[in-house]
Amino acid sequence: MPEPISVLLVEDSPVALEIIDRLLTSSPDIKVVGKARNGKEALNLIAKLQPKVICTDLHMKEMDGLELTKQVMENYPRPILVISTSVQKEDTNTIFELLQAGAVDVFPKPNTGLASDYEQVKRDLINKIKILSGVTVFTRRQALPLSNFNSTNNFAFSADITRAIKVITIGTSTGGPQAVHKIIAQLPANLPVPVICTQHISQGFLQGLVDWLDSECKVKVKIAQVGEMPVPGTVYFAPDQNHLELDTQGNFIYGSSIPVDGHCPSVTVTFKSVAKFYGKATMGILLTGMGKDGALGMQAISTAGGITIAQDEKTCVVFGMPSEAIALGVVQQVLPIQDIAPLLLKKLAR
Repeated sequence: MPEPISVLLVEDSPVALEIIDRLLTSSPDIKVVGKARNGKEALNLIAKLQPKVICTDLHMKEMDGLELTKQVMENYPRPILVISTSVQKEDTNTIFELLQAGAVDVFPKPNTGLASDYEQVKRDLINKIKILSGVTVFTRRQALPLSNFNSTNNFAFSADITRAIKVITIGTSTGGPQAVHKIIAQLPANLPVPVICTQHISQGFLQGLVDWLDSECKVKVKIAQVGEMPVPGTVYFAPDQNHLELDTQGNFIYGSSIPVDGHCPSVTVTFKSVAKFYGKATMGILLTGMGKDGALGMQAISTAGGITIAQDEKTCVVFGMPSEAIALGVVQQVLPIQDIAPLLLKKLAR
């Protein structure tokens, strides 16, 4: 029988701490090995207890959850779940700041005390802990400079080579916001091709992700609209609850809402549609994520003669999606996340 998942709880409210402890310990698969009232106490316990997962509040005295996340990811990297009243759907800036710092996921504290809500929260929280326990994280140094490619708004591109790549399409799931940010933050404003992204994300959080990325990047970031033609220098995201595809003229259309590989929008659906229209001029990039979505889409890009790149296991939060594509033999290059943007810029540049 496998060992229970060891969890460290960090929470300054005794009532909230007791409730979360009770929720988690109701599962025989989870063991709360320690409790801390703030980030400083937590850092002192991590080396001693070696928890598999850390659950932390955001607002705490002495050291809050954001600073704790940064410190943990620099010194004791492991999966972090932020449980807070400040990670509701409207708190998009806070959520993506936490994800950028290295938190794997967030979990809103429930707003009601109904018994039915309690049981649902318990199931959801236990499930998240089980997922996070299988996540691999890596050391994240603070204040790392961006690549030299990000030092200017413009970059010199070769007209001859850009004719070979006309579109970049990216697919990702768990850990995706951080990974996508690391790539598109390095893209210059004069990027000569459009980027089409499919990100599995909880309903209601997509606009916040897009707003965050748009404020952080030189390229324009938006949700793709029906009838719109993708243009250079813009990153488009698939909408909530619809597959994103291209029609015969290359304009965006929303497909069905039936899940493919368990997801809607599906990476595979978008990859296949992009490959059908752009053919060998497609560059497909598959990033961190759980499951197999995107693997058959990468196969379609490869069959069309396009370029296929997958994020490597070491820098993935979850290696599921890239590993499935690699197993199919349709990935041409497997790279650490920090090397992907420099490579695609090199392929577009002189």
